[in-house]
Formats: sequence, structure tokens, C-alpha cells
Amino acid sequence: MSLAMFYSPFTVLMPWLAFYSGDWRKFSGLYGLAVGFGLIGFCVLPESARWLVSVGKIDNAIEILQRVARRNRRQVSRLKWQTFRESCEQFYREEIEGRHFTIASIFKRSRLARYMVLMIIIWMTISLVYDGHVRAASVLDRENIFAVFSIACATEIPGDLIVTITLDRFGRRWCACISTALSGGFSLLAANIDNPIWVLAAALAGRFFANISYNIGLQWAAEVLPTVVRAQGVSFIHTLGFVAMLLSPPIIYMSHLSIALMLNTLGVLGILGGLLALFLPETLHQDLPQTLSDGNQFGKDQRIWHFPCCGAGSRPSHLNKHDWHQGSSLRTLSKDEYRSRKLHRVAVVKTRRRTTPIVLPSMVSDDSTIMEKLQKSYRFLPPYAK
Repeated sequence: MSLAMFYSPFTVLMPWLAFYSGDWRKFSGLYGLAVGFGLIGFCVLPESARWLVSVGKIDNAIEILQRVARRNRRQVSRLKWQTFRESCEQFYREEIEGRHFTIASIFKRSRLARYMVLMIIIWMTISLVYDGHVRAASVLDRENIFAVFSIACATEIPGDLIVTITLDRFGRRWCACISTALSGGFSLLAANIDNPIWVLAAALAGRFFANISYNIGLQWAAEVLPTVVRAQGVSFIHTLGFVAMLLSPPIIYMSHLSIALMLNTLGVLGILGGLLALFLPETLHQDLPQTLSDGNQFGKDQRIWHFPCCGAGSRPSHLNKHDWHQGSSLRTLSKDEYRSRKLHRVAVVKTRRRTTPIVLPSMVSDDSTIMEKLQKSYRFLPPYAK
């Protein structure tokens, strides 16, 4: 919605600001003034509470969440805040404290590394296709550059609105696959017809679907990567996406040889990116990964045809993660993220007004010393649940 309300309308106005300013210095000044307003966001937007917990700033995270609760008029008892604080402190001690995570940590887990490589390739492809379509507006009709550029930018608005409607209903994976592939399909169509009007219409349709895939990609990577490396991983992916955009001017320069060659190149890239999107996990209705171990297990039970609106689409598992917890809810299973084996499992029995943890007898040790050190893990209903 922020893109539809602010980014898209101003991109439509941009060519006309350039046209009426009549001078690149004046236009750059207007552009710089608009960018300056973005600095206000630093003073207005709150920090991520999840990230604050991951770096041990639990008090700051609770302060932000309490402000959110007041704004949403939700009454949360002091006991629940205290329980949340203890859970966060336990998580920080067991999962984060004393460890240093870098971008290289992602590539130490086979599945997570595969996801990372796929996200890099897909995002570079989407970025190249999107930027290519943006620049293509200046060569599709050289006699009406400003009008064509504005029309092409106007396709951002319905594209953004469609994402808000479809993304939480049909999921990220299939939406990214279909939109990116359709962008490539319309580009190939535009490259193989002769009527200039239809070429322009098909190319603009390709731009429309490129807008959708670009918006999906902005969110998808942040959901697949675990919290402890999310910021570094997303930044790395987006940086390589900007590197890929360096190739869009040479692709647009192909129009001097043949517009069909330029559009065919964008079309093949779009279809390739759409097909690769099917090999990433779906994040809709999933518990997002927190630790590297979670990230390495994420999507392991999903099938390639998994479609959120058509059922679970997952492989059967002997362990139901919604009913059983090992350690804290943020599990650690690898040697690099050591957790005490003294932690025991807790079965969660749901009642109408509360959730009661029950220790399984077969999992309790008779050693009193060990029992004194046991750390329980809890699963709570949301504060507003009845």
C-alpha cells in the first residue's frame, strides 16, 4: 500500500517534472528534496522488536510492543509481559549470546545455502527484468517518450493493489512464479508481432507483471531467511540485485539493432526467474525461521506443488510442531548452536481459556540434580484469545 499510495503516483509525475523544469539541475534539486524527506523515517519508524530480542535489547523490544498494544487497545496483563521477558532472556542465553553470525553463516547449512543461492539468482533476474522494462519505455515509442513513460509507471498502481489482495491468499511462491513468467511471456509476445500498437501494449503488460514480481520479491527473501542473519542476508541479496541492474542498459541498447532482440532477452529472463521461484519454500501460514537450524529445516516438508489455498500440500511428519516443543520455541539442533540436553519436551493441552504444559513421564529423569536444572518451555495462547 505504501508503494501504491506514494511511490507509484510520483513515478507517474516524474517525467513531467523533468519536462517542465527544462533543466537537469532543477530536476535533480526537486528529486533530492523528495529523497530528503525519507530521512524523517528514522525518527518515526520503530525498530524491529524481533531484532532487538536477537541482540539482547529485550527491554527496548517490550517497550515497543507495549506501545503497539496501547495503540491497538489491547489489554495485556503484567504476568504475560513478565513471562514474555523470561522467554526472551532464555532464548538469548541459549541461542544468541556469545555467538557472532555473518553472511557466511548462511552457507554453512546445505538447505539454507541452496535457498540463498536461489534467492540471489531469482532476485537478480527479477531486478534485471524490472529495470529493463522501466528503461524500455524510453525506446518503445521515441516520439512520445514522456507519455509512454508515464503510462508504464501507472501500471505500478494496479500491480501494487493486486499484490495486497493476492499475496496473503495464494502465497508468495506461485504469485512470484506466475507474475514473473507472465512478464516474460508478454515480452516474448511483443517481440514476435509486427503492429507497433500491439507491441507497445504487450510490452506494457510485461511491465505490469514485472511490477508485481518485484514487489513480491521485496518481501519474500526477508521471510525465508532466519532472524539472526535476516538483515545481512537481505542486504546482500538486494546488493547483487543492483549489480544485475547494471546489465539493463546493454540490453536496452540492443534496441538499436532490434527491439525484438531486446524484448526476447527480457522474456527469456522472466520465464527463467518464474520457474526458479518454484524451488523456494512457501512462507504463507508458516512459522518463520528464527535460528540457523530453523532456516535449514524450513520448507523441508513442502512439496513443489504446494498451494496454500488448496490445502496443506506437505509431506507427513511424525512430529507435529504445533503440539510439541523441544527446548524453547526457537529450537537449536546443530552443533554450532549448542543446547543443553537437559531440556525436556512438553505436551501442550489446549483448553478453552488456557494452555497447560504437561511433562511426559517417559522424558523425565530420576536424577534430582538434573531435575533442578530443567528448563521448561511454554506455549501460550495470544493475550486476546478466549
